[in-house]
Amino acid sequence: MQDPQQKINTRAPRNSEQRRKWYSPVADVYYNARPQYPRDLVEQSVGLAQLSSDQSILELGCGPGNATVAFAELGVSMKCLEPNPDFCHLAQRHCASYPKVAIENTSFEEWELESKKFNAVLSANAFHWMPTEIRYAKSAAALRDDGFLILLWNLTPEPKYEVYQALEEVYQAYAPSLVRYEGPKTQAQILRGFGQEIVESGFFKELVVEQTACEVIYSIDYYLKLLSTLRRLEPQVKALLFTGLREKLEKFGDSIQLSFLSAVHVARKNG
Repeated sequence: MQDPQQKINTRAPRNSEQRRKWYSPVADVYYNARPQYPRDLVEQSVGLAQLSSDQSILELGCGPGNATVAFAELGVSMKCLEPNPDFCHLAQRHCASYPKVAIENTSFEEWELESKKFNAVLSANAFHWMPTEIRYAKSAAALRDDGFLILLWNLTPEPKYEVYQALEEVYQAYAPSLVRYEGPKTQAQILRGFGQEIVESGFFKELVVEQTACEVIYSIDYYLKLLSTLRRLEPQVKALLFTGLREKLEKFGDSIQLSFLSAVHVARKNG
């Protein structure tokens, strides 16, 4: 049996090529396993950014299209950038019925800037992957003078603390680097930090933040699929970890309730 104290490499990839392939092993489950962005936050962001069907959105890191479809349904034109080829293929499939949506297999860093073209720059749980020195300046440069930055966030879905305490023993045994529980207060602090960074960038103003507490119920199978999209796990350690987690979770029933904060940050280009 593998040493239960084996460490897992969970750090973010250091270069663009590693980032490009980061989610490939879980590309097929990502779209369905990750919670959807709350409809009311999508609608609020549309209103705050004054979007209409004759306008255009540049989406950064669209993944398999988790947020893309919700905005595509508005009838807006969308250019979506996604560096992961597996995600790009899935996003193209999910958006096939929206002719005004174009998805390009490229990173924001590599994308050739189209200056002052878009009414909004959108990113859903992906903005932090881009270098700080690029993400704000290039986003602002791509926006029209009256354009808006829209950042959607679903923070980490977590079980009730008493359930997590039961799971912590398994994490300590097989993946001690994953021992972490945020809770609503910490997640609120994380969101405040995201907003502060937008303002301090100097490229955007009039920041508006809307957030909501969300709850979802997952089967144990789907919860483990969700976990596989949140952390990079070596196959052997993943098998041991997930077996241990399943044994603990089955003591609480055949499903698990998860809570997390969702939010949207909307800010106007500082022109």
